[in-house]
Amino acid sequence: MEANDVPTASEMFRAQAHIYKHAFSFANSMVLGCAIQLGIPDVINNHKQPMTLSELVSELKLPATKSNGIHRLMRLLIYSGFFATIKKVDENEEGYVLTASSKLLLKSEIPNLSPLVRLMVDPVMVNPWHSLGDWFLGNETNPFEAVHGAPMWELCDQNQRFNEIFNEGMASDSQMMRLVVKDCKQVFEEVDSLVDVGGGTGVIAKTILAAFPRLKCTVLDLPHVVANMPETENMKYVGGDMFQSIPSADAILFRHVMHNWSDEDCLKMLKRSREVIRDKEDGSKGKVLIIDIVLNRNEEEADITEVKLIFDVLMMVLLTGRERTEKEWEKLFLEAGFMSYKITLVFGIWSLIEVFP
Repeated sequence: MEANDVPTASEMFRAQAHIYKHAFSFANSMVLGCAIQLGIPDVINNHKQPMTLSELVSELKLPATKSNGIHRLMRLLIYSGFFATIKKVDENEEGYVLTASSKLLLKSEIPNLSPLVRLMVDPVMVNPWHSLGDWFLGNETNPFEAVHGAPMWELCDQNQRFNEIFNEGMASDSQMMRLVVKDCKQVFEEVDSLVDVGGGTGVIAKTILAAFPRLKCTVLDLPHVVANMPETENMKYVGGDMFQSIPSADAILFRHVMHNWSDEDCLKMLKRSREVIRDKEDGSKGKVLIIDIVLNRNEEEADITEVKLIFDVLMMVLLTGRERTEKEWEKLFLEAGFMSYKITLVFGIWSLIEVFP
């Protein structure tokens, strides 16, 4: 349709459906959160064979009056790709089975992204979205701070319930690196020591150590995050402020960190990292490792692009950060005094960026 053409009734109704889809898209998040709360993926998995609706309702210990509701819930989740149905052996009845997505939500497995979903549908995370328009018209730092009266990191320190949910959600997302860390052999084998900046409770560092046990790893995070964490000979924790001090090492790792922060703050982190990167015994330089989103990559699918753009707005709502194109990353690296970089797409929507002095 040309810009000046009057849309047909059919086009208008398609546009209406498009508006409905986006206006009601929160339903997908809440239905998924409900399925996790009820434990539906685990119940179907434990059944070991396709599970009928009546079997599912019974195992969930729900009254029969809820059967129609569960049927409708599952129908949407099937359409969204979280479950599927197949015919049961020797029966005409269909049974529910898991898909790749619901297998990532099993509490008995690693990785398990259920805690991440629970975090993202928690009212603390959802409520700031209601204030996005007001934020544009006001002077607050971000909608999260406008609603809760404190930045996210401060709220975690003040609110034990949310802090636990947040740390569990971040740790569950970190488990995904188990799937590909061995594919990063060249990246980690050429360093002897590594600092995981903003490394939380150490899930990433432990994953890297499991694949490369000779490494010396240090996790740097806020004091309340790393307090009382058990250490080993190759695994240490440091409570501190990454803007003030970063321990020295061959490699400084920022996983899902820099997209939380403004360009000015990222420059501070990069400059601080460049100061503490050690020269290796063979005379070669150390490096900064960044696992983060790179926008506008030509090889990505449409769904990947949409998720990246959603993450960009998510950073605006919750924090002060943003997602960046390769040119925007390059500008930061050059301004921080680095000479070159290499981007490898190995983590789905996330890229591995090696930055060299």
